[in-house]
Amino acid sequence: MMEDHKLCYLQVLLQRENENIEKYVLAIEPLEPEARKCYTEPISLNAVEFIEMLILDGCFIIDLVRKCNMIYVRERSDPVFHMDWIVNSLQRDLMLFENQIPFFILCKLFDLIEVPNQHRRLIYLLLTFFNSLFPGKVCQDIRDRSSNGIKHLLDLIHSNWNPSLDPLNFEEDVNSERKRWRFINNATELREANVKFKRIEGVPLLDLRFKDGTMLLSPLTIEDRTESLFRNLMAYEQYFGDGKTSYVTEYVKFLDCLIDSSRDVAILSRHGIIDNWLGDNEVVANMFNKLTDSIAGPGIRFVYANVFEEVNEHCNRRRNRWMAKLRRSYLNSPWAVISVLFAVLLLLLTVAQTKHRSRKLQLMDCSSADSKVAVQVQEKSSTILWV
Repeated sequence: MMEDHKLCYLQVLLQRENENIEKYVLAIEPLEPEARKCYTEPISLNAVEFIEMLILDGCFIIDLVRKCNMIYVRERSDPVFHMDWIVNSLQRDLMLFENQIPFFILCKLFDLIEVPNQHRRLIYLLLTFFNSLFPGKVCQDIRDRSSNGIKHLLDLIHSNWNPSLDPLNFEEDVNSERKRWRFINNATELREANVKFKRIEGVPLLDLRFKDGTMLLSPLTIEDRTESLFRNLMAYEQYFGDGKTSYVTEYVKFLDCLIDSSRDVAILSRHGIIDNWLGDNEVVANMFNKLTDSIAGPGIRFVYANVFEEVNEHCNRRRNRWMAKLRRSYLNSPWAVISVLFAVLLLLLTVAQTKHRSRKLQLMDCSSADSKVAVQVQEKSSTILWV
């Protein structure tokens, strides 16, 4: 079905531009050997078939994002834009690690379809098309963006997620005590240790902070395509494995630490940090618990090492440890809270009653003393009169 859509798009494109397919073949043919080297697995297609695939897939992607941005280019009979689920499905499929084509092929085809050497516009169209796929705000600034160095669509999306945090480099600071960072507890345990959660707007998704006992997090939307996007971005990072571009994997690892159960998801949702379109908190918790399975841990430049260190330092303070123990032991359920309040109330009443009795005894002693004094005075007065 999708191959039929691609072929239809190519035919309509050629008719609209009043061009022949040979023009595209002649443009892509010299790039075929270089494009073939971009794939790790051997390509079973011969040169003609491979060029045909590159043109078919490349023209479909370019015309798709153009139609998404320019409604007047669409045909009324185009089924892709008649139902939202088709566009959503295409966004997910085009992000699959195995579905990537070299970006320089897209640039060459874009030169033929639109004005040559306007690759910033191509980047803009692509990012605009995939915008609704992103689960949060990304660093979408293309004013100085060049197509040089972009490997494919997934690489373009990945490079747009680069956080502004300074990573901790163990190689440059081997003797530093800061290299001994530890993973943080889940949201429930952090809240017990007096850690607060706050939603922040206008900040890229991966730029989380910890300040004055408060975890500052950008909102994260969880929907049907979120897991697939995270998995493919993480697969891309694991494939290149240079330890310097694994910030999506490290962000997911951070969420895996923060989320152990549906209770943790509920806490983050209550603070507006997680927008759960799946509806079931347990499903979200299971998703993050499984995402990092068989994934290598944070590398030597763990971007959230300083955040983890600050959180653990906060939780290890005596007052916060005592608060965590109190909440875990005595305030872990509504009935426990009621019991503690009742005990406190009973204690206060006992103290008040004790004070009342003590004061009453003091008044009785004072009254008895006054009576004795009065008797003594009366006896003295009687003695004086008798004499």
